[in-house]
Amino acid sequence: MKQQLSAEQKKLDLDLWIIVLVTLGVYLLYAALGNRLMDFVADDRVSVVPRLLLNAAVQFGVAGLGVTIVCVWRKEPFTAYGLTRKHMAAAILATLLCFVPLVCVIVLSGQFDGYHPFRISITEDVLASGIPFSLLGMALIVVVWGFFEGFNYAVICDKVNRRYPSKNPWLDYGAIVCAIMCVLFHPCSLSFWGIAEMLTMALAIYGMLLVKGKTGNAWGCIFAFCLIWNAI
Repeated sequence: MKQQLSAEQKKLDLDLWIIVLVTLGVYLLYAALGNRLMDFVADDRVSVVPRLLLNAAVQFGVAGLGVTIVCVWRKEPFTAYGLTRKHMAAAILATLLCFVPLVCVIVLSGQFDGYHPFRISITEDVLASGIPFSLLGMALIVVVWGFFEGFNYAVICDKVNRRYPSKNPWLDYGAIVCAIMCVLFHPCSLSFWGIAEMLTMALAIYGMLLVKGKTGNAWGCIFAFCLIWNAI
């Protein structure tokens, strides 16, 4: 007989579909207009303000808008997804350790060109724009590329796990989904180092979310994107 879904399961299904449709909608729009959008963002003849705002809007649309819509609609505070002080230090340290293999691959493959926290394509232009916009611009980068990238994965993982709970403490369906998402949205080459990067990337995201599940603290996810993902 067909299994009857509970009200909570139906709610989680709807939440996940909203996140998927919003994310894919923005991503497909970017795929269709990406070259023109990125040409505009990279055009240093244009003021850095509209370039950063456009870049941030696309980034937030892909990683942040869907979960924000769901949280606002469900009246769920962000703190419900692990934004707490409890176990914060342990979560951050354990999460950063999960990214060590990925960092090693990036260094050994010759991609590492220095440590630059909060680095996106126009960070240098933002810093050179002068106060107050340089401060406001960097704050926007931290929020969009740091906070929401990490928080996005934390929310999706939590909702998948609540919808499809695992009896195995080391098998995390939400983390698996997020690791696959990460690989799909950040394609790598099929060379040896490209495959190694893809595998260590998936391992980093899976480990990051496993840590979040064990500690109940999502700050590790956010710090990983602030201090590693957008820094190397």
